[in-house]
Amino acid sequence: MLDFLDPEFEERETLFIEVILPLSLSKNYIYRVPFELNDQIAIGKRVVVQFGKNKIYTALIKSISRKAPDIYEAKYIIDVVDAYPIITDQQLHLWDWMTSYYLCNEGDVMSAALPTGLKLASETIIVLKEESPLADEDGVVLEIVFTDKEQIILNALRSRPRLTIDDVSALLGQKTVYPIINSLLGKGMVYIAEEVVEKYKPLLKSFISLQPFYNEEENLKQLFSILERAPKQLNALLAYLKLSKQQTTISKQQLLEESACGTAALKTLIDKDIFAVYKRPVSRLLESADDFVLNFELSEAQNKALQQIEDGFVDKDVMLLHGVTASGKTQIYIKLIEKAIENGGQVLFLLPEIALTTQIVERIQRYFGDAIGVYHSKFNNNERVEIWNKVLNGKYRVVLGARSAVFLPFKELKLIVVDEEHESSYKQNEPSPRYQARDVAVYLSHLYQAKIVLGSATPSIESYYNAVNGKYGLVSITERFGGVELPLQEVISISEETKRKKMISYFSSKLVEEITFTLENKEQVILFQNRRGYATILICGTCGYAPKCVNCDVSLTYHKTSGKLHCHYCGYHQSSINICPACGSVHIEQKGFGTERVEEELSLIFPEAKISRLDVDSTRTKNGLQQIISDFQEKKTDILIGTQMVAKGLDFDNVTLIGVINADTLLNYPDFRAFERSYQLLAQVAGRAGRRDKQGKVIIQAYDDNHRIINQVIDNKYLEMYNEELAERRQFNYPPFTRLIFVNIKHKDADLLNVASQKFANILKGQLGGRVLGPEQPLVSRVRNYYIKQVIIKSDKNTSVQKVKSILKETILMFQSEKDYRAVNIQVDVDPY
Repeated sequence: MLDFLDPEFEERETLFIEVILPLSLSKNYIYRVPFELNDQIAIGKRVVVQFGKNKIYTALIKSISRKAPDIYEAKYIIDVVDAYPIITDQQLHLWDWMTSYYLCNEGDVMSAALPTGLKLASETIIVLKEESPLADEDGVVLEIVFTDKEQIILNALRSRPRLTIDDVSALLGQKTVYPIINSLLGKGMVYIAEEVVEKYKPLLKSFISLQPFYNEEENLKQLFSILERAPKQLNALLAYLKLSKQQTTISKQQLLEESACGTAALKTLIDKDIFAVYKRPVSRLLESADDFVLNFELSEAQNKALQQIEDGFVDKDVMLLHGVTASGKTQIYIKLIEKAIENGGQVLFLLPEIALTTQIVERIQRYFGDAIGVYHSKFNNNERVEIWNKVLNGKYRVVLGARSAVFLPFKELKLIVVDEEHESSYKQNEPSPRYQARDVAVYLSHLYQAKIVLGSATPSIESYYNAVNGKYGLVSITERFGGVELPLQEVISISEETKRKKMISYFSSKLVEEITFTLENKEQVILFQNRRGYATILICGTCGYAPKCVNCDVSLTYHKTSGKLHCHYCGYHQSSINICPACGSVHIEQKGFGTERVEEELSLIFPEAKISRLDVDSTRTKNGLQQIISDFQEKKTDILIGTQMVAKGLDFDNVTLIGVINADTLLNYPDFRAFERSYQLLAQVAGRAGRRDKQGKVIIQAYDDNHRIINQVIDNKYLEMYNEELAERRQFNYPPFTRLIFVNIKHKDADLLNVASQKFANILKGQLGGRVLGPEQPLVSRVRNYYIKQVIIKSDKNTSVQKVKSILKETILMFQSEKDYRAVNIQVDVDPY
């Protein structure tokens, strides 16, 4: 690899570049650089390249050399997009590692890492040919007849240099325009060009300035006398002069608000050449003027934990902070962030849910002002590009984000904080790369020689195992901040309450009593139900028919707000049923219940209470989530009903009661992590109660009210749960004693899939033996019309994981090179949990 600034490079030297294309290719491509672009290329810049017959992409330069490819002739790059590299060397190293570790392609990582606005796309452009008469082979001029629609396109092209496919659709008022364009191509009237279009466009805002002529005092006096008879225009001028004393630039919107002159008066002043209007790019992101530092004192326990973390960083790069809920972990993070910034570094603060950024950004922004940025999927493409550039330029010293924030182009990363490190939301399931952001963050800290803190009240068993065995440092906080007591917890037997006829809908008499008491005291309630929708299944009481998704092997969930049956896997929906389509019976029963049903039933019991719902359905809009949380924080909502989203780190000072509607749905899930996840979720939900000066209360409703996990949650016995789970996993060879790799094999033909999956598994077993299990059907065996079989590889500690991955990769390549199995889709998921 050669540095692009190497003095040995001569202006006319032939250079070749290895590029990463945003496509899932197993090898990177080599392109040749035109001599005139030699001095513009650099590793990390984007270049425009042609790939395939006529497709144009922007690719990233990975390396530069003088060596041409051996087996094909390198095409020339078309252009260089960037003035400076948009990714760093560390990012390229991270992409390499992810490609190797997660058995994906570098193009997959590039697609996941770069904001869409930085990935240029090609649009099909139609251009009019020079209109010379067409002739046949003998030179006889041909007379061409055009249809009315073809003539419309040709007329438009004579007045405009080019049209896109979308332009033609709009022009003709129809979607199917390809046959017409194809006809014009055949008649030799147009040709198709592929033109790269930059998706990112800066947000332009209009600003007003006074023409320089009126900077002279005499001229300004004359202007006042002229505008005496136009009071609205005079108000605009006065407002402008007032604002100009306070700030250097005045936006059009500001002037209109300050003067109340109206747009007509302002337009007249611009037309009279008194005001000039100009546009300049502004940030789409909310800028905070709140730049003050709020000092706070750490408690004795927090100070001790902070000191232990700093001492631990001498020998360990990774520290696990195990602190009970409401122990004040965020304040410890702030002190660590302050120190990292003082040392000139940048900080990445990872959160499992976008919901958490709303609260924590408000808290942390008080300390770091505009130096803090937020990065997650709810931002649009243009906003994500702005954040990317601000991190690259060092303007943002602290970035809060969900899992995708690990891909940002940090220059001076000194500290990473992974809050709620146990959360499954850090795992990317679809599409590839199927990465675990916590583990990627640990490797990222190694690349930057930074320190990383993993924080949780209920650490994942793997992380705690690593800490106990000395791989990570371990710091524990066993008391809540401010001496607040842990909440009182009580289990209510649903079966016992049902026998005594004390259940009111889905609520035990104890829970209803506690909600009533809490509302009377003007305090707030959070209720947890791990199902969204209204009814989890509709079933015919006569024949047992239940509507299923047409694309997936799952029952449809009834949502009352939409009046439809929804599939939570592929998004398919259909109208609800009142009559059974199988037997014609009208006895359609609703089984199971979700957050919608809980909300409805609760509103009947507490008609005066203000009730909100926090789940995927209620937070689909960009600001929907923020609005629900803000309303609850401002006490506009009395009861908040939610799915797992309510368990993840939210901090409300007036919540004194937590209710778990049905804990059994968590405990009975067929998964080796079910008990660990149940403990984490129940403990986290319980931790939302009584986080200030009042002791909270938690009511857990369950059929199996004596389950060991429920008892361990109530007694706050994390170590007991950890030791029992660890013993079981050692016995049955599950992580952390083995490494798991799931191979999901998919095809639309179930018979072909059965043959293909069996053959694939046999090939693997021939090389890896008993480490290979399956193929078996997963819990949901068809999704989006693809049938699924699963092969599981268990790699023990004595086996080289890299060797297993190498064998797996070679097997997939060999298997898919066979003609019969090329259409079989094979997806690899390393560390699937």
